[in-house]
Amino acid sequence: MAREVSFYMRCLLLFLELLVFSPFFAEAAVKKYKFDIQVKNVSRLCHAKSIVTVNGMFPGPTIYVREGDRVLVNVTNNAQYNLSIHWHGLKQFRNGWADGPAYITQCPIKTGSSYTYDFNVTGQRGTLWWHAHILWLRATVYGVIVIMPKQGAPFPFPQPYREANIILGEWWNNDVEQAVKKADKLGLPPPMSDAHTINGKPGPLFPCSEKHTFAMEVESGKTYLLRIINAALNDELFFAIAGHSMTVVEIDAVYTKPFTTQALLIAPGQTTNVLVKADKAPSRYFMAARPFMDAPIPVDNRTATAILQYKGIPNTVLPVFPQLPAPNDTKFTMSYSKKLRSVNTPQFPANVPLTVDRHLFYTIGLGRNPCPTCLNETRLTASLNNITFVMPHIALLQAHYFDIKGVFRADFPDQPPTTFNYTGAPLTANLGTSLGTRLSKIAFNSTIELVLQDTNLLTVEAHPFHLHGYNFFVVGTGVGNFDPAKDPAKYNLVDPPERNTVGVPTGGWTAIRFRADNPGVWFMHCHLELHTSWGLKMAFVVEDGKGPEQSVLPPPKDLPPC
Repeated sequence: MAREVSFYMRCLLLFLELLVFSPFFAEAAVKKYKFDIQVKNVSRLCHAKSIVTVNGMFPGPTIYVREGDRVLVNVTNNAQYNLSIHWHGLKQFRNGWADGPAYITQCPIKTGSSYTYDFNVTGQRGTLWWHAHILWLRATVYGVIVIMPKQGAPFPFPQPYREANIILGEWWNNDVEQAVKKADKLGLPPPMSDAHTINGKPGPLFPCSEKHTFAMEVESGKTYLLRIINAALNDELFFAIAGHSMTVVEIDAVYTKPFTTQALLIAPGQTTNVLVKADKAPSRYFMAARPFMDAPIPVDNRTATAILQYKGIPNTVLPVFPQLPAPNDTKFTMSYSKKLRSVNTPQFPANVPLTVDRHLFYTIGLGRNPCPTCLNETRLTASLNNITFVMPHIALLQAHYFDIKGVFRADFPDQPPTTFNYTGAPLTANLGTSLGTRLSKIAFNSTIELVLQDTNLLTVEAHPFHLHGYNFFVVGTGVGNFDPAKDPAKYNLVDPPERNTVGVPTGGWTAIRFRADNPGVWFMHCHLELHTSWGLKMAFVVEDGKGPEQSVLPPPKDLPPC
């Protein structure tokens, strides 16, 4: 009997040891961060101005977590603007309360108030980012999210010697919020940014930039992982490193089939991880970013630079400049996009919906609405299916959860009300653009195919679309009008790229698929801040399922009031 007790005791002790020390059994960690939203005086390009920052940093602090962690971020707003933070690309399962877009899933955090974002990192690893999600405040309020794999889970590519975050942005010499307000009164777009930036710094090609250049030191023969994020408000960007090739291994926190490229294209909201080997002659090399624009639309076309500097090379050595694609190089962008593929292995499967429960077709349009007080008696606008979205005064998720009537209508059309030659001759009419807070209701766990179609209303233009609460598979894309009879036959349903933000090509279309297994209210919008502010946005209401783990969680007690 004593021997049996001893045996069972040893088993119990072994189990407890595994429970405490094994990564498999170990309970996920709780990571706590404090964000103090404050105003700080910052100098760039011979100009100093007060900007909204997090913890006095520009860009803001990086959040480091591991897959499976619980994250609590206490945000205290000491700025003059009401504000909310979006954790871009985090799926927030059943927990839209932590997603962050103002008046969609929460009311903003008022000046002098606090709110704790409480969420779990489930089934995701890689590079994401966070940013303000109200007004144009993400011009300065943004930072990186690094999600490491679970303990003992290696990268599916060679382990790098070291990592670095490369976050691309824009800079205005004047107060961008005041510029936006002035432009809105006139019915016009605000002025373009005065510079692009790399890690908040424009680089030495701009005046007064000697101290405003990011430099990264490397050692010969070593391989580095660069986590690249496009935090710019309005520009798709090319990125390249002089003399060095890059191996793409991840996009939007999803591993990809590796491929080598001399340059990459990254749209606002997207992230791309690349491996770079320091295998060139020791010297100083420029990293550079500048816009891609293949439509007749003015952009800030100046190039931001940073420096890749080999160890031991003095700062007096002039850096080598990279060969970036031409600003309108559509051929490169289409070729680059076709190389993006999911890994699709048993460990990292591509669970593409092969059958579709509901087909959606949304047209993207720019236009002009009457405005008697504006400069030309018209106001520039944007729409999906000819509907310009109107922001509510009560958060949509709260209205849905508490069944508050009159906040939104759940009748967003699956198809545009008017069919026409979408990418034909330029059209100046709005085709009956209407204003409204209209959402699309989707059954839980249904499979959705959404085709986003650019149009030539006013002009064609590329549009990066971001869907909150989900990843999706980019199953097809093309130039011209989508042909429902022929184009689906060309879809990639085996290893399409999985993303949270996708570019709709200029004068073209993109088809995405996803399974609606995350209940709640989820925003979808163009990630060009100009177009979002003009109304190029909508939201899905994904209904609760029947199971106990298939409904929206109750709201937190400290949810900001409206």
